[in-house]
Amino acid sequence: MTDSTLTLKSLGVSAYTIPTSTPEADGTYTWDATTMVLVQATAGEWTGIGWTYAPAACAALISETLEPAVVGLNCFDVPAAAEAMARTVRNTSRPGMAGYAISAVDCALWDLKARILDLPLHRLFGAARTAVDVYGSGGFTTYSEGQLRTQLAGWAGDQEIPRVKIKIGQDRGTNTVRDLARIRQARETIGPGVQLFVDANGGYTAKQAVRVFEASAEQDLAWFEEPVSSDHLAGLRQVRQSVTADVAAGEYGTTLFYFQRMCEAAAVDCLQVDVSRCGGFTEWFRASAVAAAHGLEVSGHCAPNLTVPAAAGTPNFRHLEWFHDHVRIEELFFDGTGDPHGGSVRPREDRPGNGLTLRARDAEKYRINA
Repeated sequence: MTDSTLTLKSLGVSAYTIPTSTPEADGTYTWDATTMVLVQATAGEWTGIGWTYAPAACAALISETLEPAVVGLNCFDVPAAAEAMARTVRNTSRPGMAGYAISAVDCALWDLKARILDLPLHRLFGAARTAVDVYGSGGFTTYSEGQLRTQLAGWAGDQEIPRVKIKIGQDRGTNTVRDLARIRQARETIGPGVQLFVDANGGYTAKQAVRVFEASAEQDLAWFEEPVSSDHLAGLRQVRQSVTADVAAGEYGTTLFYFQRMCEAAAVDCLQVDVSRCGGFTEWFRASAVAAAHGLEVSGHCAPNLTVPAAAGTPNFRHLEWFHDHVRIEELFFDGTGDPHGGSVRPREDRPGNGLTLRARDAEKYRINA
């Protein structure tokens, strides 16, 4: 293996828009499609893959700004590439879409390195566990009672996942009557032996969130995600001090300082990190270390099949969101996706890198110009 073999040759970037199975909404947002931006990093005969879920404009940012910053580097030197990307987006601003773009490239570079070394990615990181706990996530506010119960029964019953999450905070917190009814329906469906999580996506005020939690006392909520805006650290702390469920936030973090501020504010019981937004695997492990220094565990937000190897290598990891939309897309696009039956996913030991193979022909029909 020569130095020229290890030189990063190119970043292939493509964008795909996939319609949702039905119109979807949470407490503060509605959507009917999801866009994936996929990166294929090439060196020698090897290609690594990474992706993010972001607007198609993210693809142009990668090809026009990030690719020139990293092509020509030794592809084993992923931290150097991460620093180069962070520097080159200074005037673009790292928070926001630039963070998403960096994430896709960083994940592709780590995958490339593992494939060159013929190692499963979690072995390259060093494993802390053999299986990654997951929770079923969806339960959109647009769902009818029948749709909600069917989805929950599929997770808790058919797949035997002992943790499930639904969306509340409908219409920015203006329909708490329906929120409470859906929480009751969820508990009735899954029974007493399954943990019930809720996610308001920042739809409530702090006192409103506490009232909703108290009104749901009989439903034994274990996890209250973004009861208020994740930018409202004092509000998160107020809710955290008033409820028995673990309060969680952090999914929008794209810099290490975001996670540091959230932890220092004592705003959460568990820090959420999204590997497809935070800066990729490089920043995932840094954010996890920040959380550990504050006595906190981390939970993986979305992009489940991308996250599994990093989750397996994180000592203070709690669980991973097995998010309906992203699971569906990743199963459409890749061979080698995980099986959550029983409530956990095992990283692939029989394939190098992240263990995934792109089904390019299947993905092509969703491809868009970017």
